[in-house]
Formats: sequence, C-alpha cells, structure tokens
Amino acid sequence: MTPHLVVNPASAGGRTGRRLEALLREVRAELGPCEYAFTEAPGHGARLAREAAQAGSPLVVAVGGDGTASEVVDGLVAAAAAGHDAAFGFLPGGTGSDLRRSLDVPRDLAGAARGLAQGVDRRCDVGRVELATRGGGRLERSFVNVAGFGVAGRVVEITERLGKALGGTLTYLLAGAGALVGWSDPPVRWRVDGGPWREERITSVSVCNGRFFGGGMLVAPEARLDDGLFDVVVWKGLGLADLALKRRMLYDGSHVRLPQTEVLRARTLEAEPVGEARVLLDVDGDPAGLLPARFTLLPGALRVRVPAQASAHAARQAPARD
Repeated sequence: MTPHLVVNPASAGGRTGRRLEALLREVRAELGPCEYAFTEAPGHGARLAREAAQAGSPLVVAVGGDGTASEVVDGLVAAAAAGHDAAFGFLPGGTGSDLRRSLDVPRDLAGAARGLAQGVDRRCDVGRVELATRGGGRLERSFVNVAGFGVAGRVVEITERLGKALGGTLTYLLAGAGALVGWSDPPVRWRVDGGPWREERITSVSVCNGRFFGGGMLVAPEARLDDGLFDVVVWKGLGLADLALKRRMLYDGSHVRLPQTEVLRARTLEAEPVGEARVLLDVDGDPAGLLPARFTLLPGALRVRVPAQASAHAARQAPARD
C-alpha cells in the first residue's frame, strides 16, 4: 500500500494548495507513488487519516500546519485503537511550525520529504483532552505538541483573525501583545495526577508534549515526546511589559527561571473555571473550546516517522527524568 497525504490547501495562507503540483513532485521523488486528499472543513483531516489507515496505508502524512497535524493524529489514534497502526508523517506548511521544531523535521519541503523516505519510526506519546465546546457540549481531541488554557486561547483567537500572511513569529507576537492588552488573570481550580486542587489566578497553563509553541517559543525546554510525561508550564502574573522586556527568555527557554513560571511533570491535569470566568483553550494552535477540561497522556500511542538524524539527536539529548 502507498503512503497517503492529508493536505490542507488553505494552510500557509493558501500557498499549500497553490503549490500542490510542485509539492507532489518533491514528495514522489523521495517516497515514490502516493495518494492524497484535501481537507474541506475543521475536523475533516481526522476522518481522512482514519480512513487511510483503515484502508491499509503504512504512512499517513499531514501536509499543512500544526492544526492539520493534530487532526491527522486524532484520526490515527482512533484507527490504532481499532487495530490499524499506520505511521504518522509531517510535511510542515503552516504558520507556527512548532511541531516541526519538536520533531526536528527540516524546514524545506525536499528535506522533509527525504526525512520521511529515509527516516525511522519512533513511538511517541499523545495527549488527549476532554473539553467544553462553546455551544455547551463536550468534545475529545488528541494533540501531539502542546495544548493549554488561559491567554494562549485568546492568542489563538486573535491569530485566526489576523491571518497568516506575516509568518509565524511576527503573527504570534502581535497576537500575544493584543491578547495581553487589558488582560486580567482568570481564577481557575486545577490539579495534576489526582492530587490536591489548587485555586489561583493564572495567565496561562501549557500542557506540553513537545517543546515549542507560539511560532518558536521554547515553552518547555526539557519536554520529550516519548518520556510518558507532560511538562506542565504555569505562568502567573505576566503582562504586556513582560512580553516586551522578556521576549528573549521566551525563545531560549530561560523563562522557566522566572518567579512567575512554574514547571511540573504529570500524566493527567484537570482544570475548571471559578465563578463566571470564561477560560479559552487551544489545542495544537487551534481554538478548541473552554474549561472545564481534562488532559490525559497516552504513552506510546502514536508511531511517528522522523528523520534518522533527529532520532539520534533525541537519544543523545535525552535529559534525566525523576
């Protein structure tokens, strides 16, 4: 069976769709024959990925941004639960490219395609979040990189309105500044691994499987995709001045030393709003819904095709864990 591409033609401001023929030439030069299908609406990528895995495709590749990758992972996790274990691949073409960084996938299309053709499969963890929809229902989503709540949810909303023409880093910086104008930390109750509840005001809580979010911010410097733990990064009392004055620390990971930052490791996290607080969520860069939510780690739930050098680098750089 041939590899299957799940293509979001609207990613990268529509450039993915416009460059499809060139993209297919690059991919087929490295992978050989492959099939593809376009996503047509939010959530469609999960169905396409699940159907491709169930049809026997050995490799299902997300072509687009982190949101497209998240949907494909969602479909592959569902297919694996039914006995269809296809590998996940990623050809990045979105705004943030944060999953690309966490997987060490080359930036250029030819290099990324070569990484799929010559790569190795790693078992990686997947996050699962149960959340409230804006219509009052409940929804479950998988994520492979980062999900969270607080100002990050507002940033994603603003990013959707700004569009993606300015590129990932500048778009997210502008959205971050806009989100923090007039921001007041909402009160939430939260706990990890069934421990005691904490009630406090938070700027943002990031539940990290990968290391990067927001167009290259190194939010969780020691997070690993295969260690069986989330890195939970909690920010409290951060405002617009912090974004302006401490921007470098957000990109090199040294923000974890700030007194407003706390890092925990956990397998589950539960959170709910206090009073009338309306706390937005984002899941792999998509505006997903609201608190209350429960985040659960699924160890080794996804087989991921990564460049061979990336796998070796991950093994060399693996930090000691408690």
